[in-house]
Amino acid sequence: MVINRQFKSVLFHVIVLGCGLLMLYPVFWLLSASVKPTTEIFTSQGLWPSNFTLDHYSEGWFGLRNIQFGRFFLNSILLCLVAVFGTVLSSSMAAFSFARIDFPLKNILFALMLGTIMLPGHVTLIPQYIMFHKLGWVDSYLPLMTPKFVGDAFFVFLIVQFIRGIPKELDESAKIDGCGWFTLYFRIIMPLSLPALMTAAIFTFMGTWDDFFGQLIYLSDIKKFTVPLGLRLFLDSSGSSNWGAVFAMSVLSIVPSLVIFFIGQKYFTQGIATTGLKG
Repeated sequence: MVINRQFKSVLFHVIVLGCGLLMLYPVFWLLSASVKPTTEIFTSQGLWPSNFTLDHYSEGWFGLRNIQFGRFFLNSILLCLVAVFGTVLSSSMAAFSFARIDFPLKNILFALMLGTIMLPGHVTLIPQYIMFHKLGWVDSYLPLMTPKFVGDAFFVFLIVQFIRGIPKELDESAKIDGCGWFTLYFRIIMPLSLPALMTAAIFTFMGTWDDFFGQLIYLSDIKKFTVPLGLRLFLDSSGSSNWGAVFAMSVLSIVPSLVIFFIGQKYFTQGIATTGLKG
């Protein structure tokens, strides 16, 4: 009986490990391609390069139209920081209002807000572009930053469910001590909602960092390009694409997302696991 149980445990871990390696294979191939000579990238069968080289990293970082690739990293980081700040602040304020404050038509407005989750982003793309074009915001970061300060329906719902699990007795105790709504929000609810806020921050960072379509629509000045648009500059429709530089810069581009995820992994898993549970 014990042997059978141990065999099942070993078999389970072997299967999970195999699936994990299978999912990580594209990452291993990307790392391998970034240190292979260009002639071996699509011809070599194995992952280990026969001739190890780091030339692709220097080519990608310094050899792009007299603009260092670090410029694209700085642009992406700036855009992500503003997006995370705006999304977390606006979504948490809206969630606090829906979860703790009673006001007319609250349930109807909450249902309408949730309905926007089912609305594809491509439906609103053209009206938004026309609006931002009339405001003169095209070819700037404003169309990409400003919407982050009006809340995200998914994150509002996520944070609402988390706040509902915080005992309301804390609100009553705070009010007895003279706390108003803003003090209650900033000093009580926000610190206790840190796992949900970190979850929203991680999702927002990764979504903004990896966003290609939105940045392609609104940005045209190469000096304002972000990492996804910078990677596109290495590709040439005529067939003279620098694939080695593309893979090398792609390896560097996934580093910030990995760092952010591993730093906030504890809060991320806690926020997902406890959302919707009652205190």
